[in-house]
Amino acid sequence: MLKLTNIHAYYGPIEALKAVDLEINQGEIVCLIGNNGAGKSTTLMTISGIMKPKTGDILFEGERIGGIPPHEIVKRGISQAPEGRRIFPKLTIMENLEMGAFSVRGDFQSSLDMVFALFPLLKERRKQLGGTLSGGEQQMLAIGRALMSAPKLLLLDEPSLGLAPIIVSKIFKTIKEINREGVTVLLVEQNARAALKLSHRGYVLENGKITLKGNGEDLLNNEQVKAAYLGE
Repeated sequence: MLKLTNIHAYYGPIEALKAVDLEINQGEIVCLIGNNGAGKSTTLMTISGIMKPKTGDILFEGERIGGIPPHEIVKRGISQAPEGRRIFPKLTIMENLEMGAFSVRGDFQSSLDMVFALFPLLKERRKQLGGTLSGGEQQMLAIGRALMSAPKLLLLDEPSLGLAPIIVSKIFKTIKEINREGVTVLLVEQNARAALKLSHRGYVLENGKITLKGNGEDLLNNEQVKAAYLGE
């Protein structure tokens, strides 16, 4: 479904991604783990068109999307829930969700029904301002907003960041449910253990380079991953 080949990306003179190769097959949950500053969010922003790679190819369903404007990438079926949630605090839950559907590929009501089924709380409080929600509720809204464009591929950037363990568990359970609904997921996470348990496959990113890849269970049992990311 998605293939990155030899991607180099820069912030000014600083090389953030160094020859990144990554593949995601339809129906998978794939995670990208690594420390702060490793290039995880940069990878997502490059896929979604917010950053332009200096070199390399990005193919989505066999078509090049590198350099295409972000709104066109959304129309093609890739949506992102960004790090820090970035909801619209002065808009209601319903208005936030409507913003996510500005380039909806499918039926608006079907997307809304799916979001409300995944997050009943959003339905109950749909007239409430986004800024009055708790951190966990805002994360639900950010994911729901991303789902409103009926994506084929959902990019999730640190969905568990700053949340209580019980909320983290609910978020990861919901990601699994989203995947069961037919949405392919690329998950960026610092919670490496939870991410690898959830994912079919994973990549380890260090200093802008992919250093390890494999299925989730193999990476969980990898001594290098245990020492660097699992505290073992």
